[in-house]
Amino acid sequence: MNLKHLYYFWKTAKCGGVVRAAKAMSLTPQTVSGQLRQLEESLGTQLFLRAGRSMALTASGQLAMDYANEMFELGAELELALRQQLAGLPITFHIGVSDAIPKSLAYRLLQPAVNIPEPVRIVCREWRVDRLLSELAARRLDMVIADAPLPSSSNVRTQSLRLGTSGLSFFATDELLRGVKKRFPACLDGLPFLLPGEDSSMRRKLENWLEKVKVRPRIVGEFDDLALLIAFGRSGAGAFAVPTVNDGDTLSGDGPHLLGRTTDICIEYFAITASGKVSHPCVAAITRRSSGNSSPLRT
Repeated sequence: MNLKHLYYFWKTAKCGGVVRAAKAMSLTPQTVSGQLRQLEESLGTQLFLRAGRSMALTASGQLAMDYANEMFELGAELELALRQQLAGLPITFHIGVSDAIPKSLAYRLLQPAVNIPEPVRIVCREWRVDRLLSELAARRLDMVIADAPLPSSSNVRTQSLRLGTSGLSFFATDELLRGVKKRFPACLDGLPFLLPGEDSSMRRKLENWLEKVKVRPRIVGEFDDLALLIAFGRSGAGAFAVPTVNDGDTLSGDGPHLLGRTTDICIEYFAITASGKVSHPCVAAITRRSSGNSSPLRT
């Protein structure tokens, strides 16, 4: 396949026709049309449906366009990265963090990106994971950190690398525990309890575990943002659970009491990147540390 022909196809599809594409590339329409015919012949399939001057992508054309978008956008990213490096400008690292990830844990996971030899400018966004993945698909983010990989049924081409796992730790204030004599996990039965939001992987696993151990706390709150859940829990609004890798922060200061821990609930953390994306030095640093002995997710 001739990549110059593919580029002409890509420009024609983006510009909406041969004439506009030819003008954008300072070529004649006849030249562009000829290159498109050669591309279709080499691929053995029709890429456009033609009706007069109007052109629409066929199913094969749409598939080719998806790949061409990635190829030429990657080329633009490569050119920009090299220009920034030569000019001594900071590397921009656009990272999305799911609001289900504890803040202190997110900081520990992202810290290797700050310590690479090149100067770095970090642009961090925190949203619901579905919004972050949309931004990743549009290449407005370099990486997303989430508590679940992208489902295999998704039409977004990504790759997920597991950064690590954690069990769960359960906490409650003295006031909530007054008069409670049962041991963990039975002590949770009937206790006011705070749950993560319904989109959280931790929420589903926690509910399944409570059902398995036959414990029914009284749900008094649900929070998409884990940091807000912890703040309410520390104030005594209800008992709550946090990933064990983060329970040191929850216990610090005049915090609630640790009721118990379980490894029967496995919370996983993933780095999700666009499939085929040029390896970003910050992404490489994060994944390299998480796979080594100094991983912040070893409990």
